[in-house]
Amino acid sequence: MARGIKDIRVLQAMMKVPRHVFVEEAFAMRAYGDYPLPIGEKQTISQPFMVGCMVEALGIDKSARVLEIGTGSGYQTAVLAEICQKVYSIERVKGLALKAQRILEQLGYHNFQIKTDDGSKGWADKAPFEAIVVSAASPEVPVPLCEQLVEGGRLVIPVGGEESQVLQLIRKKNGAIFEEQKLSCTFVKLIGEFGWKA
Repeated sequence: MARGIKDIRVLQAMMKVPRHVFVEEAFAMRAYGDYPLPIGEKQTISQPFMVGCMVEALGIDKSARVLEIGTGSGYQTAVLAEICQKVYSIERVKGLALKAQRILEQLGYHNFQIKTDDGSKGWADKAPFEAIVVSAASPEVPVPLCEQLVEGGRLVIPVGGEESQVLQLIRKKNGAIFEEQKLSCTFVKLIGEFGWKA
C-alpha cells in the first residue's frame, strides 16, 4: 500500500527490492508487514512506510549522491540505490555492515559503498551530498551532516528523546538551515560524537 507516498520512483523501488532477504529467516514470512523487525545487535529494519516516507522526503533523482547513516540490514540502501547515482552508507556495527554488503552484492547492486564508522560525523571525504538520510534518532541535528550538504540539499533525520522523536526534513538554502517537521516516530539511538554517547 502506498499510504500517502506519491513518488512513483520510491514506490517502484520498494516493490522491486525483496525485503525478505534483508531479515532473519525466522521473520521472512513477516517481511512485508508494515512494521519494524529485529535484525540482531539490538537493531531493527524500519517499517516499509517509514522507509518510503524518508526516501520520498529526500526528493532525489538518478544524479544524486546520497549519504545514509545507519546501514542496518541494507534494505533502505537498496531502495536508495534503485533511485540515485550512488549511496554512501555508514554503519556503526561491523557485523551488520558486512552482512548488508554481502546481501547487496548478491542482489547485483554496485552503486553503493559501506564503511564502519561513527555516522554522526558524516563522511567528509565523499562530501558534499545532495541528500542525507539518518536511520537513527539524535537528540539534535549533527552539525557535520548539515555542513556536508550541497546548497539546496536535504537531510532527513529523527530528532528528539530516547523514547520518541519527530522526523525532520532539513533544507540548506543560501548557507542557512531550514527545518520542517514531518511526523512522529520511534528509532534506535544514533550513537556517536554528535549523537548519543555510547
